[in-house]
Amino acid sequence: MLRTKRKAPSLVDLCVNLAVENVKYLGDVGETDLHLLDRILPHCTLDQLMHIEKSTVGRDLSSVTDKLWKTFYEKQFGERSTNLVIERMRQKKVSFRWLQLYEAKLKEIAEAENKLAARIRQLYKKEDDRSGPGYNLSNGKSNLMKKAKMDFLKSREVQNIAAMKKNALPGSSRSSSMMKPPSSFPGKSSASSNMKSLERRF
Repeated sequence: MLRTKRKAPSLVDLCVNLAVENVKYLGDVGETDLHLLDRILPHCTLDQLMHIEKSTVGRDLSSVTDKLWKTFYEKQFGERSTNLVIERMRQKKVSFRWLQLYEAKLKEIAEAENKLAARIRQLYKKEDDRSGPGYNLSNGKSNLMKKAKMDFLKSREVQNIAAMKKNALPGSSRSSSMMKPPSSFPGKSSASSNMKSLERRF
């Protein structure tokens, strides 16, 4: 009985497989052909892809990574948010990279959380001022304070932030690192100006 010989993998396939197995060690991929990156980078986690984007200097990877960032955006913030961004870009006849949109969304959530924390501190400060220095909030909050806090927690602003965080933090062990706003990319000075334009539009 004749045995069918298995076709030996090509040298390119071996290199791609090796890169995929060690994708967590990849950094600057500026010299790598795009058709190879198209096979390798889809195996990256969000953090790994961000590291590669930040490490690669003097080359735009968006032709390969843009669709990957769109996938991460949808996983993090939901299909509804993704479709809303697409519709806004269509209406305004503009186009942004999904990495930029992802960064802008992280900044939006961080700013909303900061505003929320400031308003909560303001509520407690007002109650402290009204009740006097000897008043102990832990032992007995006034009915006014309780009502103000409940009204605040039921407000649309708080509910919107909670909804964004629910989509952005799916409960994985990596969620904290995934939600950190990424630093600026070396060699990509246009990113900051594009981000300002993006924030004004979205």
